[in-house]
Amino acid sequence: MDLLNTLVDKGLRRELPTRDEALAVLATSDDDLLDVVAAAGKVRRHWFGRRVKLNYLVNLKSGLCPEDCSYCSQRLGSTAGILKYTWLKPDQASDAAAAGVAGGAKRVCLVASGRGPTDRDVDRVSETIKAIKDNNEGVEVCACLGLLSDGQAERLREAGADAYNHNLNTSEATYGEITTTHTYEDRVDTVQKAHAAGLSACSGLIAGMGETDEDLVDVVFSLRELDPDSVPVNFLIPFEGTPLGKEWNLTPQRCLRILAMTRFVCPDVEVRIAGGREVHLRTMQPLALHLANSIFLGDYLTSEGQAGKADLEMIADAGFEVEGTGQVTLPEHRAAGGCHDGGGVCGSGGGGACGSDAAPEGSESRTAADARTDLVAVRRRGAGTDLAPNA
Repeated sequence: MDLLNTLVDKGLRRELPTRDEALAVLATSDDDLLDVVAAAGKVRRHWFGRRVKLNYLVNLKSGLCPEDCSYCSQRLGSTAGILKYTWLKPDQASDAAAAGVAGGAKRVCLVASGRGPTDRDVDRVSETIKAIKDNNEGVEVCACLGLLSDGQAERLREAGADAYNHNLNTSEATYGEITTTHTYEDRVDTVQKAHAAGLSACSGLIAGMGETDEDLVDVVFSLRELDPDSVPVNFLIPFEGTPLGKEWNLTPQRCLRILAMTRFVCPDVEVRIAGGREVHLRTMQPLALHLANSIFLGDYLTSEGQAGKADLEMIADAGFEVEGTGQVTLPEHRAAGGCHDGGGVCGSGGGGACGSDAAPEGSESRTAADARTDLVAVRRRGAGTDLAPNA
């Protein structure tokens, strides 16, 4: 397939595909799926070998969020039966993080619900970062606390944070349909603040919210322009009690195409399979490791994930290896900071016009009868409970 040969060549050169090429990946047929995976896999292996980075989430503060993000079980007005608790103490968070590190996690992601941190919240998280780093040599810490005010990213960096996560989630054109209490521009601003403070920026998307292929391509191209070091690809977990609780739009094949498109557009960044992989990829998860070089180990913020032991067995059975703390995740040119130029893209640019608002030929639609609601399990263990975490 000429398209795939072109995309492999561009990926090895860090050259941006055109939007038409990215859309064409999403429109490929199931008959061509293994060819798509194989092509994107060449790009993944060129930049990251067969290493898989493990990340572990610690939910520092769960629920009770004033924002109205339609996808989120912690949102304002959510009736999802999730765990709700206020800030974990630094030693509690450190204990939770240690379980993930013991399971092989190289990075601990500290997440707190809310619009954004107060200065006192930054103090709390700074104490938590210190506790985790004192007890776990070599671990990376990523903070995810919402919208940042001036100076907060710098304070987190001084406290020892290595990275900051703030996802764009969806395209700028449709963002207002998903969230009304803050803007797409607010999210871009926070990612830029993290960059400017010297933190490794982590920003990704959520697929499956009813978006078009054009929306998916738009958000991934926007991420390429922001130039984060890691791009988490989340697949919507439709929680009952949220506005998107009935949105079951994904198949395992579509998820693989989305990951492949993301890899072609962002060839040399850490592409992470994030929330929802167990719900939507299901038995196809091992194939996704040929596209992404990073996953979350164990549970997520408010939902349960695959058993940590099963994650490790899956990686080994698929012929991959867990990335060690002594290994550098990013390719040399990115790890040295040579690719960050204030938000520009790496490599030479492509272009191409965005498609129409109509779904492209070959796109899929699902019905309520296809929904795997049995795979959505609310987290009842780990942080905020007396039960051992899944790691």
